[in-house]
Amino acid sequence: MLRNDAIAVTVMSNLGLRRALSAAGVAIVETPVGDRSVTAAMAAHDLAIGGEQSGHIVFADLATTGDGVLTGLIVSDRVARRGAALSTLAASMTRLPQVLVNVRLARKIDPTAEPAVVAAVREVEAELGDRGRVLVRSSGTEPLLRVMVEAPTAAEAEESATRIVSAIQSLEQLEGEEPRGS
Repeated sequence: MLRNDAIAVTVMSNLGLRRALSAAGVAIVETPVGDRSVTAAMAAHDLAIGGEQSGHIVFADLATTGDGVLTGLIVSDRVARRGAALSTLAASMTRLPQVLVNVRLARKIDPTAEPAVVAAVREVEAELGDRGRVLVRSSGTEPLLRVMVEAPTAAEAEESATRIVSAIQSLEQLEGEEPRGS
């Protein structure tokens, strides 16, 4: 079913999936969040498979949208053809702990333009290196920033996300303060 040795996935896809696909020689076309972005990338790159972490998996040769029943049938077919338990087949991927925190904002913030946020993200990225991943993005539907951190342990992901969230929240507090001195 795979065409062009690649699949389309969103920026939210787990680092464990990315590593497993890379080890299997499958490239990734990364898209913004949303099944529309996934299907557009699939069409642009002539890919047969794409999906989101939410479970929307699209098989372009069989359907135009994510279909859970179709996905279940395809997975069941693969399990039967391989003659191995699903747990055995799934063991080729180790999912990294992922923490997602939504930070509600009083105003729109571009996280890439705020030095405190950029510094916090860079610090966490430097500490994680290739052992984890950080993504800070604006919600497309709500006045908030989404902070995602993947790390080898849930505790490390949680602690790292908390530091980034604190940097974002400090911006909101600074805006509400009265100017000092004059």
